[in-house]
Order: sequence, then C-alpha cells, then structure tokens
Amino acid sequence: MHESQDVAWLDVLPLAEARRELSACCASQRWTSLVATARPLRTWANLLDTAMGALATLSWEDILEALSAHPMIGQRADGDGLQAAWSRAEQAGTHSASAEVAARLRALNLEYQERFGHVFLICASGLPAEVMLRALKHRLRNTHAAEQRATRAELAAITRLRLERLSQSARVTKAGAEARAS
Repeated sequence: MHESQDVAWLDVLPLAEARRELSACCASQRWTSLVATARPLRTWANLLDTAMGALATLSWEDILEALSAHPMIGQRADGDGLQAAWSRAEQAGTHSASAEVAARLRALNLEYQERFGHVFLICASGLPAEVMLRALKHRLRNTHAAEQRATRAELAAITRLRLERLSQSARVTKAGAEARAS
C-alpha cells in the first residue's frame, strides 16, 4: 500500500459504521474506538500509525477480547462477515495439511490454550501448516510474559494485513460505484 493512500472512505463513515468496519481488523472494542475517534486520518500512514499506536495501549484484557474473535489455527472460522472470510483465507495453509500435521496442530493448540489461557495467534497468511506447527512448538516454550509480547506482535501483523484488505475492499467498492455512476 502506498504511504500517501487516501483513507477518505474511512474518514467519512459515521462513527458506528467506522467502528464496525474496523472491528473486522481487530475485535477489541477499545481499539476500534481509539482508531475511529482519531479520524480524520487522511492518509494510510496516519491510519497505520494510529492503529499500531492504539494496539500498543491495549490492556491484556483488551487483547484477550481481540483474540476471542480468532479461531484456533486449523479450525474453520464460522460466519459470512469479513473477519471470518479473512480468517479462512489466512489459514488456507492448514487446508492441505496432512492428517498427521492437522492432528498435531489440534493437540498442541489445546496444550497452548491450557498453558496460556487463549488461542495461539500467528499471522498465518501464506504460511504452510508445517511452519505454523513449528512456530507453535517454539512458542510453547515461552514464558507468559514472552508469549504476551509474541501474541501482541502477531495481533499487530494481522491487524495491519486486515487494514490493508479493508482499504483495498473500500477502493474496489468506490471504483465500482464510480463506474456505475458514469
């Protein structure tokens, strides 16, 4: 995404609609409020700075709220909203996993949840299941503090990716509307 990308599509939305659109990127209500009320943002760089700055201020409870919208790696997200569709696409690498790798992912996900109290989060977009499995094995060795830092970093990566997708979707919608109007 070009740094000077116009984000007028977000700036002009009513507050409630902006929060709803942003929630597809990060399900923390505090985060969506912080970003939505910071408008007008005008540029992609400002949106990204605001979004990442807001993530950095979230409490662990806010992070857990965001995590509650993420299915376990290898588990298909339910629903037909943007967040569910993006989650399914991001986890596409698990769809072709061998039965052994899929079973191992499930088992280690449960072990991870038991140890840390939340889903294992990884920016899975473009990653094969075997890479996700290695990351999961590695992160199971983390301390709680180290894992909270790793989870925050992964949430930031996912949020950025989803903001890019949201912006792309808005540009496509705008271009379609302009084409129909002409």
